[in-house]
Amino acid sequence: MDAELVVRLRGVIPRLARQFNETSTGADLTPTQYSVLALVRVRGPLGLAELTELEGLNPTMLSRIVKVLDERGLIRRLPDPSDMRAARVEVTPEGARLHEQVREQRTQVLSEWLERLPAEIAEQLLAAVPAMEA
Repeated sequence: MDAELVVRLRGVIPRLARQFNETSTGADLTPTQYSVLALVRVRGPLGLAELTELEGLNPTMLSRIVKVLDERGLIRRLPDPSDMRAARVEVTPEGARLHEQVREQRTQVLSEWLERLPAEIAEQLLAAVPAMEA
């Protein structure tokens, strides 16, 4: 494997991530807030302990993020049926709408990056997606 190409790829990924993060901040969400919202939308409802583990955040930070998302009406807290002391969170219709809006913007960003590449290269990158997912 060409180590120099790996280093260069490592440099491209953060630039693309910054472009994605700009789309979430354009929705008045931090990248971490959007990440939590997306996780709850895709996998929810989730318990806070599970969400803390999946997101890799400490419980205090997650609590603050959940509070902001809840106050903005993007998620709502629910009692956990298996433990009434615990809470679960689920996405609201407004949260689902915002998640989809940011998701579409991020897809557009990536589409624009791919369109700047020669068609053959873009096709090769897209063909590699299943292997990269695995």
